[in-house]
Amino acid sequence: MGLKIKKGDQVMVMAGKDKGRQGKVIQTMPKEHAVIVDGVNIVTKHQRPRPANRATPSTQTGRIQKPAPLDVAKVALICPRCDKPSRVGKTAGAEGKMVRVCKKCGEPVDAS
Repeated sequence: MGLKIKKGDQVMVMAGKDKGRQGKVIQTMPKEHAVIVDGVNIVTKHQRPRPANRATPSTQTGRIQKPAPLDVAKVALICPRCDKPSRVGKTAGAEGKMVRVCKKCGEPVDAS
C-alpha cells in the first residue's frame, strides 16, 4: 500500500526529538515506510576525502549534516485549508479518481 504523504507536502513531526517542528517532504520511501523532511532529524556524517580518480568524487569532506529518514507514522500532514496537522483519508473525487482529504475539515488536500 502506498503512502498518504507525498513529496512536497508540508508536515509536522508528532513524535521524537524534533516533535512540533514543521518542514517540507523532500523524499518518500514507501518500501521503508519513511519520509525525509527538510530541516528535521538532522544527523552528522563524517565524510572522508575520496581520491580524484574515482568515478563519483565527493566534493564535501569532513562533518556533513544532512536530514535522515523519519518513519511516516511520526509525521502528520498540515492541511492547506485549515492549517492544522491532520490525518489523511482517501475518497472518490468528482471524476471518479481517488483524492486525498483532510480528516478534520473534510476538504481535498491536493490543489487540482
